[in-house]
Amino acid sequence: MTKKAEWPRKLRSQEWYGGTSRDVIYHRGWLKNQGHPHDLFDGRPVIGIMNTWSDLTPCNGHLRELAEKVKAGIWEAGGFPVEVPVFSASENTFRPTAMMYRNLAALAVEEAIRGQPIDGCVLLVGCDKTTPSLIMGAASCDLPSIVVTGGPMLNGYFRGERVGSGTHLWKFSEMVKAGEMTQAEFLEAEASMSRSSGTCNTMGTASTMASMAEALGMALSGNAAIPAVDSRRKVMAQLSGRRIVQMVKDDLKPSDIMTKQAFENAIRTNAAIGGSTNAVIHLLAMAGRVGIDLTLDDWDRCGRDVPTIVNLMPSGKYLMEEFFYAGGLPVVLKRLGEAGLLNKDAITVSGDTIWDEVKDVVNWNEDVILPAEKALTQSGGIVVLRGNLAPKGAVLKPSAASPHLMVHRGRAVVFEDIDDYKAKINDEALDIDETCIMVMKNCGPKGYPGMAEVGNMGLPPKVLRKGITDMVRISDARMSGTAYGTVVLHTSPEAAVGGPLAVVKNGDMIELDVPNRRLHLDISEEELAARLAEWKPYPDLPTSGYAWLHQQHVEGADTGADLDFLKGCRGNAVGKDSH
Repeated sequence: MTKKAEWPRKLRSQEWYGGTSRDVIYHRGWLKNQGHPHDLFDGRPVIGIMNTWSDLTPCNGHLRELAEKVKAGIWEAGGFPVEVPVFSASENTFRPTAMMYRNLAALAVEEAIRGQPIDGCVLLVGCDKTTPSLIMGAASCDLPSIVVTGGPMLNGYFRGERVGSGTHLWKFSEMVKAGEMTQAEFLEAEASMSRSSGTCNTMGTASTMASMAEALGMALSGNAAIPAVDSRRKVMAQLSGRRIVQMVKDDLKPSDIMTKQAFENAIRTNAAIGGSTNAVIHLLAMAGRVGIDLTLDDWDRCGRDVPTIVNLMPSGKYLMEEFFYAGGLPVVLKRLGEAGLLNKDAITVSGDTIWDEVKDVVNWNEDVILPAEKALTQSGGIVVLRGNLAPKGAVLKPSAASPHLMVHRGRAVVFEDIDDYKAKINDEALDIDETCIMVMKNCGPKGYPGMAEVGNMGLPPKVLRKGITDMVRISDARMSGTAYGTVVLHTSPEAAVGGPLAVVKNGDMIELDVPNRRLHLDISEEELAARLAEWKPYPDLPTSGYAWLHQQHVEGADTGADLDFLKGCRGNAVGKDSH
């Protein structure tokens, strides 16, 4: 299955470095001030290591060290490595939300690749948005590219209990509100949550997107689960550095790998691992960059009948360390293949098919990677809901939801935005009980702006004190991959553009019917039309800078929330030399 191209041949980097013209000497001569010998410019592949390291992106704080192992692999294979810092959108630092900057990061890395003498790329990523943004940018340029993730952090422990990053943050916070944990104990637990370099140790968005990169074929087999501080993470980086050089020689590009069949594999993998709802919006955007027609309907079609077999938080009980020790994602892919749920001929960055990569792997712990008959849920995946409240769709993660709430009718308690929610949720006078449905508006791609991870609204204290831990919640926001609950997200069209969510009122009855994929606001068509006709947008909109650009051009969650002028713009043309 390995794709082959003529070799040797002239690579694009030679537009900068090959020959004796004044312009070439200008480019080549300046780079020589780093101490590079002349024979390094002999036409060998120049590999850009696109590094999202930043002191303000803790998940990626170890990537400078990992980049050295990538460089070693590139040198060994006869390439010329150049490390390039690129935009790093930190999930736990950026305000108003890292998601607002995913598209900016994708645009920045695309132009960093397109405008510089690079023949192939190693995408060095980790934190939630860095993985999709770099894949999006690389896909738009369509140069040979391989993903190397930083890996998850070690397990957390607090008083003998496994502590999942993010998952236990939400859990402990609710316990404090319910009076089951003191603030001092919460602060004590903080020290146990993040005890090594790496991304979240749950099946949060970072681990999900690492798994998506591997399932798409954009990373070497086994990459997703190796802990950040395990020596095998460095080995993976070095092997990836070796492999990208051959990918350039073979001209094996993202468009060869990221096919419709590969995206179907990723969707089914997301169902099997209990992956984050954020994967929906990222895969839709990534597919748009390579011109693949991927829709919400594909998510429901491919994921509906796939059991969730990975027993990890937030859906299960283990963490990423145990997942790696059990065999990691290759075991999951093998299970999918054995069940007829894998497009086995999809090619990967290795040059081999995905099935050739995984067919002989072994599951070392069947309590972590479960047999299908013991699955956390037999119908995993991401549920796509439609109805008069979400004409373009909304999503829900069954493996993180409460079975008794999957069919529910309740009275709406409405929050106009996140500030309204924060102002009211702790008020003992709030008219709410566990049968109600919490509704939050104006938190979508345009509304927040950027579509923050606020959809898993914490419950009111007076409900928590009853021992209730879940309620139906609906919004146009996202939810952290580390979170859990019966939460309807990405409601489209969003409230900020006049979607039906914008006109829900306190006291309206809403029906959630997950088995029948239905989300319905119980008012007449005439009443809904009248409310929508009276709706007026928020007057306080950005007027300058990237916030303005984002607000003007971001698309809906149902198509990936990419900027409308960036989709389907593949090409790797070399810009004109101005010297």
